[in-house]
Amino acid sequence: MLNTFSLIFLAALLLMCALRLWLAQRQISYVVAHRAQVPASFADRIKINAHHKAADYTVARTRFGRVGLAVEVAVLLAFTLAGGLQALHDFWSARFDGLPYGVALIVSVILLAALIDLPLTLYRQFVLEERFGFNRMTLRIFVADLVKQATLGLVIGIPLLLAVLLLMESMGPLWWLHVWLFWCAFNLLLLFIYPTWIAPLFNKFVPLDDAPLKARVEALLARCGFTSSGLFVMDGSRRSNHGNAYFTGFGKSKRIVFFDTLLGRLQPAEIEAVLAHELGHFKHRHVLKRIGMLFAMSLGFLAVLGQLIDAAWFYRGLGVSAQSTALGLTLFFLVGPVFTFLLTPLLSLMSRRDEFAADRYAAANASANDLVAALVKLYEDNAASLTPDPLHSLFYDSHPPAALRIARLQKA
Repeated sequence: MLNTFSLIFLAALLLMCALRLWLAQRQISYVVAHRAQVPASFADRIKINAHHKAADYTVARTRFGRVGLAVEVAVLLAFTLAGGLQALHDFWSARFDGLPYGVALIVSVILLAALIDLPLTLYRQFVLEERFGFNRMTLRIFVADLVKQATLGLVIGIPLLLAVLLLMESMGPLWWLHVWLFWCAFNLLLLFIYPTWIAPLFNKFVPLDDAPLKARVEALLARCGFTSSGLFVMDGSRRSNHGNAYFTGFGKSKRIVFFDTLLGRLQPAEIEAVLAHELGHFKHRHVLKRIGMLFAMSLGFLAVLGQLIDAAWFYRGLGVSAQSTALGLTLFFLVGPVFTFLLTPLLSLMSRRDEFAADRYAAANASANDLVAALVKLYEDNAASLTPDPLHSLFYDSHPPAALRIARLQKA
């Protein structure tokens, strides 16, 4: 039986879908309209065939995103108003109670969603990425990754889930505060153990052995006052032709990681400029600020869930007649993205602001021209569109549009 909250949920879902489809269509139309000619500011750096590839890749990904949206909405409605979650509750409540029931319910929802998403993941990796020359993953590696992810999910996820459900059921009205504190502690622990315990399960990391490049990088680190536990090269080419570099870890476990594809494409001065950009994020404490923002948002969401967990209208409005801690938690995380979608442009704006700040730091501590050269190569290698729709970019993009970003660097 639909209630007022059902109508609010459907209205929010309709708004989200309409906005996402409208933005997607704008992106496709704009990129196609600007496909014929390389933007003037890139005319001497990007060949026309590379520009065509980037446009076609962007359009193909955006169109595929619309298919993903349709599946996402169908799954959400199937679990909620169509009675899927109620059916799972009926099945598991007849066999378990207490914490085992809660774990079984939530794990079954996760597994079903993952199975439904699996064909999309396979298509994205072995058809879409393959078509544009980015896929280097074999089916054997894909299956091995899947098994590792599932194993990690069981080894880490089930104890985590048990702890959360136990806190929710035993800590009284302020359970959400205890869950938040536990969640924060878990995430901080994960930051420490990920580089040395989890990441090596999926990729091979070897110390950077290019002596001149290593000396150059270490000189940059010394100038910037940055210490790390090592410089590593990751075998990203086993799975993809995309290139990148990143920091990982926290405190003394910080690592600097270069994709082997990045090292094979950029010159030493360009690599130094890219690393200086990443150091800019560190110096401006962007990572710490984002962790703080994540913790603040999670506190707010859990406080809202604390008010909804015993509200019968919340369950009935989403197609569930029963009430339980596990059901409330599952429903909240199923429908939460629908109501928080409009926060996307704000988060994107904050991320772009950080990217500009990191670019300024790189220009001051390395070379703006080398960073421009590196970015142009990365845009070309990753088939990133040089002509995204301005509104689509404003809403979604975590990095500034290429033309605007490079124009600012050239001024620097």
